[in-house]
Amino acid sequence: MVTKKPPAKVAPVKRRTPRPKAEQTINVSVAAPASKPEAKKDDSALGKVIGLIEWVDNPFKLFTVILLSFLFFAGYFAWDSRQVILHAITTQDKMPQLAKQENLLAPARSLLKDVDGIVLLIHKANLSTNSRTTVLALNVDGSREKAIEGSITSLFNASSDRNGAMVAMLNGEILCEEFKPSSKVGEWGVKQGVKFMCRGSIPPDMGKFAGYVAIGFKDKPEDIAALKTRINLAATDMSED
Repeated sequence: MVTKKPPAKVAPVKRRTPRPKAEQTINVSVAAPASKPEAKKDDSALGKVIGLIEWVDNPFKLFTVILLSFLFFAGYFAWDSRQVILHAITTQDKMPQLAKQENLLAPARSLLKDVDGIVLLIHKANLSTNSRTTVLALNVDGSREKAIEGSITSLFNASSDRNGAMVAMLNGEILCEEFKPSSKVGEWGVKQGVKFMCRGSIPPDMGKFAGYVAIGFKDKPEDIAALKTRINLAATDMSED
């Protein structure tokens, strides 16, 4: 009888757990791009103009530039003509007065006919309030345009043409030039065909300014010197001492 031997015991095999490898950190440095050299700023007048044009890239900036330009021009004009304007304002109470409306009609109609004008306007001036009142408006046939009479606008405004004419008249001069309207009264003149206008102080003496007369023409008259003499004669009859 054969006796079976019990199976041999096998010792358990211990498995080693692999250790995690340490993470390796690789530092990669990225070189910064080389900075471009700054462009030199052009401080010349042309460079500043070009810079301003490049800066104006929307309607708001354009409006800002236009507004600042207007304020600069108005300030320069007021400073350049300060003595003439200041003298006229301080002597406002001593200024002669316009003749009454019924006394203005005869010399105004005679002037309009003699110089072949198509409209005539007489404005009463108030330098203290920078205003003018249209006291008489005549059509080419001498009839009154009552819808225009009584209109009140400023003496000095944004129009360089009107401002130049005002200073000229304060100095006792008559200014004749191409006409550009700057008020509703001026727009009425354009509708009548006015392309050229002469303005003269009432009375015509330097330093005396009660108002002024304006005569509109379709075309520039040939003899401007004779025209100015005729305006001065009429302006003398349009004031009261």
